[in-house]
Amino acid sequence: MNPFRPLYTPFALSLLVGLALGGCNSDATQQPDAQTQTPHNRTIAREGEFSIKAESVPQWEEMLRHTSGWLGADGVYAVALNGVERPGSVGDGETMFWFSDTIIGEIEDDSLKANWEMIHNSIGYMQGSEPDPEKIKFHWRTGEKGEAHSMFEPTTPNAKEGDYYWLGDGFFNHAADSTIYIFAYRIMNVPGGIYPFDDVGVSLIALPKGSRPPFENQRQLDTPLFFKDSRGRGKVVFGVSIMANTVGAGAPKPDGYIYVYGVRGPQKELLVARVPDREFENFGQWRYWDGRDWNADIHQAAALTSRVSNEMSVSFLEDGRVIAAYQLDTNSPTVAIQVGRSPVGPFQPMKEVYHTPEIYEDLDFYTYNAKAHPHLSAPGELLISYNVNSFDFIDDIHRHPHHLRPRFIRVKLAEERK
Repeated sequence: MNPFRPLYTPFALSLLVGLALGGCNSDATQQPDAQTQTPHNRTIAREGEFSIKAESVPQWEEMLRHTSGWLGADGVYAVALNGVERPGSVGDGETMFWFSDTIIGEIEDDSLKANWEMIHNSIGYMQGSEPDPEKIKFHWRTGEKGEAHSMFEPTTPNAKEGDYYWLGDGFFNHAADSTIYIFAYRIMNVPGGIYPFDDVGVSLIALPKGSRPPFENQRQLDTPLFFKDSRGRGKVVFGVSIMANTVGAGAPKPDGYIYVYGVRGPQKELLVARVPDREFENFGQWRYWDGRDWNADIHQAAALTSRVSNEMSVSFLEDGRVIAAYQLDTNSPTVAIQVGRSPVGPFQPMKEVYHTPEIYEDLDFYTYNAKAHPHLSAPGELLISYNVNSFDFIDDIHRHPHHLRPRFIRVKLAEERK
C-alpha cells in the first residue's frame, strides 16, 4: 500500500463533500426524504398500469468475491464488446468492466494480509450473461518489482505529475471503427486540506478496435467537459452516463446521436449533451440541451432533474422512452429510478425502488453511485449495481475485507394484471 495515500479513497471523500453540500436541498417538496425506510425484496412503487419490483441478486456480487489478486473495487461500469446495449442481447458474448479504486492482495481466514495494495482503476472481462466467478478475469498493470499499478494513468497535455484517474461511463462507437471510449476524471492530491484531493479535469480514453490490456495503443484526449459554472451553481462534470441512441447499440428509436450526461453542483442537477456518433471526438460539434433546444454553449445547459448521483445511468426502454437509475443524493440508502419521455425528458417524479441494507451493518458503512447495466439485464428488467464503502476505511478493510465491491439488485417492470 502507498503510505502517502490519503486515509479515504477519492470517492469516500467526494461523498463526504456530498453529505456536507448535496444534502442541503431546501426544496423538500420535490422529492421524498432520502432516509425513508423502504423494505427491500418486494413491490415498493407503482406507476399507472405497471408495478415496480426490486430484489437483491447475490449471484452477481458473489461473482466479484475473490480471495487472491483482485479483491474488490468501486465505480463499476460495463460495455458489451459487440456494442449492443439492448437487454437480453449479450448471449455468449463478452462484457468489459472497468472499476475505480481497487484492492489487490490476499485474504486468508477472512483477514486481509498485510501486503495489500490499492490502485486507482482496473479492468475485468466477463464471458456470457450469467454471473460466474470462473468466467471473469481481472487486469491491472504491474511494475518491475511486481507491484500493482492502475490500468490507466493520465498522459494528456493538461496532466500534471501525480495526477490520477477514476473512471466515468463509456460506450462502444460503431461509427468510429468499434472504438471504446471511456471518460476519466483527472484527480490531484491537495495535501493539508480538509479534503486532500480535487478533481481538476475530464479526459477521454480511446481504446481502438480489439485492443486488450495493457492497452498500449490507447489514446487520451483533454476535453472541455469540466468547469465551474459561470452562474455560481457549482462544478460541472460530464461523463457520468452515456446513452448511445444508435442502430448499432440496438436502440428502439435510433437517431444517430450519443447522449452524454453530466452533474452540476451540490444539488446534483442532471445535464445532457449530444453529438453525432461519427463526430464524437470533435467537441465543436457537441450541443447541450438548454431546456428548449440544443445549444453550442455548454454554460447554457439546463437541469433535467436533480438529486442524482455522481455515477448513474440513463438507458433506453423498449418503447423509446428512457430510464434513469441512480442513488438519491449520491450516497443515501435509496436507489431510485425516473422515466423520461425522451433523452432530454421531461422526467416523471423520482420513484424509490430499493433501500440498501449495508448501511446499517456498521455506522461507518455507506452505499453510493447506483447505476443500471442494460445489456446484462433481461427484457423487462434492469440489473442495477451500487457500491459499498466505509468512512473508517483502513480499519474496516481489514475487519471486512470483502466489503469494497459492488452489490446488485434486479428491478422488474411488469405489466400489472387486472
